[in-house]
Amino acid sequence: MGPLEGLRIVEIRGIGPGPYAGMLLADLGAEVIVVERAAKPSGVAPPAAHDINMRGKRSIALDLKTPLGIELLLKLLDTADAMFEGFRPGVAERLGFGPEVCLERNPRLVYGRVTGWGQSGSLSQAAGHDINYIALTGALAAIGPQEKPSVPLNLIGDYAGGSLFLVVGILAALVSARQSGRGQVVDAAITDGSAHLMSIFHTLSTLGMWQPRRESNLLDGAAPFYDVFETADSRFVAIGAIEPQFFQLLLDKLQLDPSLAAAQHDISVWPELRRQIESTIRTRTQQEWIDRLEGTDVCFAPVLDLNEASEHPHHRDRNTYINVGDVMQPAPAPRFSATPSTIPEAPHSEGADTRAVLESLGLSPDQIATSLDSGAAFE
Repeated sequence: MGPLEGLRIVEIRGIGPGPYAGMLLADLGAEVIVVERAAKPSGVAPPAAHDINMRGKRSIALDLKTPLGIELLLKLLDTADAMFEGFRPGVAERLGFGPEVCLERNPRLVYGRVTGWGQSGSLSQAAGHDINYIALTGALAAIGPQEKPSVPLNLIGDYAGGSLFLVVGILAALVSARQSGRGQVVDAAITDGSAHLMSIFHTLSTLGMWQPRRESNLLDGAAPFYDVFETADSRFVAIGAIEPQFFQLLLDKLQLDPSLAAAQHDISVWPELRRQIESTIRTRTQQEWIDRLEGTDVCFAPVLDLNEASEHPHHRDRNTYINVGDVMQPAPAPRFSATPSTIPEAPHSEGADTRAVLESLGLSPDQIATSLDSGAAFE
C-alpha cells in the first residue's frame, strides 16, 4: 500500500542520506531492495535488524567486486524503475555499474547519486561529512551563539539537503521517464540541497533584514520572543511569538507590561525584554508552563527528549510514533487519504531476501546455487 505501490527501487547500501531516502520511498509504498555488499560501508552502519531506516525494505547480498556479483546487480536493475548509490564520483563506474552501463540496458531507469560535494566541482573527490557541507553553504555560520557556530545534528545536510532532495529528484525523474520513456541521472549533492534550504535567508539578506553576525536576527536567537528558556526545574520551553497578536498574548500570559507590545521589534529594548521573560519563565516548572501555555496562541512547546516526545498527547492522538519490532519510531509521513502507507514490517537481517529476489529475476535453481556457492551472492 501507498502512493508508490508498484515501483521497484534498488538502493546500494551506504550510510547517512541514502538509507533514509530509501526508507521514505519504502514508507510511500515502493518496493525498495537494498543491495548489501560483501565489504560493509565505512562509518556508522547499524545492523539491519536494528536499523529503523531498513523498515519495509527487502535485502539482497552481493559481492560487487566479482563479475558475477555485478551481473546479478545489473539483472536486478533491468527490472527496476530507479536505483541510487552514495559512492564517491567514479566508484560505481569502476565497479561496472555506472549510469552509462545501466541506462544502456534499461533506458527508462532513473539513476540517483547522493554525495556531499556532487559529481563535479573541485571538491568532488574529497572526503567530508554533514558539518563540512553545511559549513560551505552559509548554514553552519548562521547557527549558534555569537562566540562560534554550534555543531547541529546532521539534519540540515545529510537528511534535508541530501535525502529529501534525492527523493524529490528521483520522483521527478520517474514522472519524466513515464512521459518520455527515457531515464536520467539525478545528481543530489548535499551542498546543493543545503544551499537551496537557505533560500529564505538570501531573500532576507537582499532586503537588509538578515545580518551575518549570529544572534543578530529574528530567527537565530537574538529576538527574546523567539528562543528557548530555562524553567524552575532546569528544563526548557520554546517560545515563538513572532506575530504581534501572539506576542501580545505572551505578555498577558507572563503578566508582563502590555505596553511592551509596541516595542516588540525595537532591538534596543530586546535586552530588557529578554531579562524579564527569562526571569519570569524561571519562576515555574516546565509542567506548570505546559499547563498555562500549551495549546494557546503564544506559540509554545516544551523541549522534549526522544522518549518524552513519543509520549506527548498530541503525538498519541495522531499516532505520530509507532512500535515496530519493539522499537519506538516515527510513523510514515506525510499522510494520504486515498493511498495510506501501511505500518512497515520489522527490519530483518542483511541478505535475508537474496534467494527470493534472485528467483524473481527468473534465475534457475542451478544459477542461484552457483551464485551462492561462488560467493557472488550470499544469504
